Amino acid sequence: MTRADPADQVVVITGGARGVGETLARKLAARGARIALVGLEADRARRVAADLPTDSGAWHADVTDVRRMTAVADAVRDRFGRTDTVVANAGIGYGGPLGRADMAAWRRVVDVNLTGSAVTAHVFLPLLAESRGYFLQVASVAALAPAPLLTAYSASKAGAEALAHGLRAEVAHRGVGVGVAYLSWTETDMVRAVDRYPALREMRRRMPWPAGRTYPLGPAVDRLVTGIERRAAHVYGQGWLRGLPPVRGCLPWLVGVAGAREMRRQQGARPSGGGSGGGGPEAPAAVAR
Repeated sequence: MTRADPADQVVVITGGARGVGETLARKLAARGARIALVGLEADRARRVAADLPTDSGAWHADVTDVRRMTAVADAVRDRFGRTDTVVANAGIGYGGPLGRADMAAWRRVVDVNLTGSAVTAHVFLPLLAESRGYFLQVASVAALAPAPLLTAYSASKAGAEALAHGLRAEVAHRGVGVGVAYLSWTETDMVRAVDRYPALREMRRRMPWPAGRTYPLGPAVDRLVTGIERRAAHVYGQGWLRGLPPVRGCLPWLVGVAGAREMRRQQGARPSGGGSGGGGPEAPAAVAR
């Protein structure tokens, strides 16, 4: 298997100011990679970049903005001369029943997580074609097993997974590799925010082991680093996730049965409310990874 040494790479990471993106940047830079961080948290990202041991930088951009992302790709080329790996990591989440959702927030999740990934790939593909590089899409176990109360996140990650699979076939003849990274509940700001909402916290608590537990960030990101080195088509942040793809056809049925039972339990525990969605779990606001 051909391995790509991080010491020889320029790596672009969207959503690199915290969580998975920040930890990945630190681990790759420790191996010698030069890092370009892209996202909305400009001040925090600049502090992360300044703290890295290699020549690294940060650029402010909304990943859904094609014009701004094109300018960032040009700036990265000017700064580093090339791009070898792009990690589409930027993402946000939104939880709660669809019937009570703020649809502007719901749509924003899909826009950032799916459209933002497509824009990221689109603007950096010319650089990746030059370097015969690698594009890694950070997805989620939610792409394999969509969950109730997380319809926006599940739909966006399933779409991002499909985007990456389709893109792989489009660009293979140009020497560009494409991978998908699957993560279960990993210790990030997004997961901590989800746990502040009783309905989602209870749903997680009742999930069968190992699906409901929260996993440490470091080992999951170590697996992403290995995936980048191997230009892997599939990267699993937690080892047990490898067992899901062979049975993914059964997962919607299993989630449907268990999820319906959980929704009935939660509905009975709360008085009905007004609005189009009636009673049931509250809908938290969108939270960033």
